This record gives sequence, C-alpha cells and structure tokens, in this order.
Amino acid sequence: MNSETLTPDQVADRISAFLREQWGQDVQIQQVEKIFGGASRETFRVSLLRAGEPVGVVIRRDPPTSLIDTERKLEYGAYAAIYPTDIPVPEPLFLEDDPKWLGQPFSVMSEVTDAQTDVSALDEAGRMRIGEQKWRLLGKLAAMDPIALGFDELTEVPGVEACALRELEYWTGVIAKDQFHPEPIAEAAIRWLRRNLPAPAVKLSIVHGDYRTGNFLFSEQTGIKAVLDWEMCHLGNPLEDLAWSLDPLWSWGTPELAGRLLPPHEAIRIWEESSGLKVDIKDFFWWRVLVAVKALAIWISSSEDFHNGNSRDAILAYAGWAMTDRQNRILLDYLSPVSRNEFGSRTL
Repeated sequence: MNSETLTPDQVADRISAFLREQWGQDVQIQQVEKIFGGASRETFRVSLLRAGEPVGVVIRRDPPTSLIDTERKLEYGAYAAIYPTDIPVPEPLFLEDDPKWLGQPFSVMSEVTDAQTDVSALDEAGRMRIGEQKWRLLGKLAAMDPIALGFDELTEVPGVEACALRELEYWTGVIAKDQFHPEPIAEAAIRWLRRNLPAPAVKLSIVHGDYRTGNFLFSEQTGIKAVLDWEMCHLGNPLEDLAWSLDPLWSWGTPELAGRLLPPHEAIRIWEESSGLKVDIKDFFWWRVLVAVKALAIWISSSEDFHNGNSRDAILAYAGWAMTDRQNRILLDYLSPVSRNEFGSRTL
C-alpha cells in the first residue's frame, strides 16, 4: 500500500474520512483533481462541503520517488512559520505521517483560489508589476529574523561563515551519488567554487530554496497571492535565493528578462531596496555558479531515478534530458574567462 498510485476517486474516499476525523464535522467531497507537474510531491486539489459550506483544500502526498528528496515536516513547518507574516502562503491545516490514510504521509492546506502561475500572457505592465512584487517579497524574506520565527526548531542553524561550503558540499555529494556517467562541466565548476569561496553571509536568512517564476500564485488584478513549494527551505546566505531567482534557466525565450519578468539589474535593485542588503558582485557571481551546480544536481538526480526505473514519471525524464543540457550550457558560460573577468557588465 505504501507505494500505490491513487486515483482521484480513491483520494476522495480516504481524504473525506480523514477530514471528518480532524474536523469532527460532516465532509462531502465534490471533486478531486490531480495537479500535474509537481517535482517533489503528488498534489491534488479537492473541492468539498464542510458542514454544508464549500471549502477548497490542496493535498500534498509523498510519492515513492521524486525530483527532489525533501523533508515534509520542514516544508510544512516553513508554511506554518511564514503564514502569520506578510509573505503570502497558503494556510497550513494538517500534517499527517500515518500512511493508513493515503498510503504515504501527506499535508493539507487551504486552496488559494482565482490565481495562476503562468506569466506568459502578461503584458509589459503586468510583467513589471508582478516582477516588482516577486523580488520585493524575496527581499522581505531575506530581511526576516529566522530565529524569531522559530526556524531553529525546524532545521539546522549554520554559522554565517559555513553557509557557502555547506551548500557546495551537499550538492557535490548529490552529483557524486547519482551521476551514471562523468560530469566534466560540473567537476570543473566545483573545482572553481572550492578555490574561490565567497565571504561569509552578511546575515543568516530564511532561504526558500526554489524561489522562481512558476512557484508563486498570482492574479493580474491583485498580484502575488501565495508563494509555494518551500520543500527546499533552509537557513543560509540570502544571496542563494537571489541567485536562484535569476538563473537563466527560468528565462526561457526571454534571456533579457529574469524569470520572464524584469531585467536582472532591476530585480537586484528591488531586492536590495526591500532587504536592506547590498549585493557584492564578486560574491554574487560565486552564488550564481553554485545555484547552477545545484540545479544540475537536481536534474542529474532525476535522471538517475528514471534511468534506474524508480519512477516512470515523464517530468523526471524531461528534467534529466533537456534541463541537464541547458544547465551545462549555463555553467560553461559562467566558467568562460569573459564571464569571470567581466561579470558586472555581462551577466548583471
């Protein structure tokens, strides 16, 4: 039962029983829809009646294998800690570890309605408005005190001097474990990163870990309504999130726009203004190379899962093919003498 694939009807039967027990009220499921494309959890949108009142919830269920190996308690704890702040996230409702309900552990959150993730239809004014909000929210997150929000009870608290090497060693380890052929570009990048470690973080921040276009819900009328996918959340250098948000991979078809929204220099300006922090160009370049290695590690890991038959999910095959190639090209560009010597004019 622990690795079974559930149909929407099975989810409906089981989650209604779970919610009746949690709420102590009558629950009638109206519709269950599987949301495809999730990298680390199976996701279902559930419409229901709670004591006759319409309610929408989202179920995030652990799959047998996934693109990213993450800790559900940390993810859920991050939602719970961030929810009372002015960073918009879905309201966390329940975290359930007992597999008797859905065959795997899962979480339940309130649904965010009348929102989308696709920015491709936005006009220029819309891109500027959503982009400004995106990087202003990221700056606010960087400025927060993670200890005051209780993150020391959720995850390791590294010293500011340890953040860079910790991330480098972690993602280097993922590549070493999951690669099934040599990765010379990654190895070259890792050697460069080890030789050029940046200065300690100016402050310890909450790092979302996957802050990019596609991982927030927005309305053209009201703006960003919820930041999603906190499964790689940790404490570290705030430049990591900023670098990840600007990775060229998220600019498909619009290389001049970070995340298909704003010019990179404008995104950085907004982040600096919102966070109260200043981006050191040399250190930031190190983090841009690091997050490209991190992304490559994720794509390599997904390839390994698909190659070994641990999952036949198409998203893993696609990530391991197209994304690996694109990320290697990004790293080659970063490692060229022009990028290293003229970073400020070329990539900022």
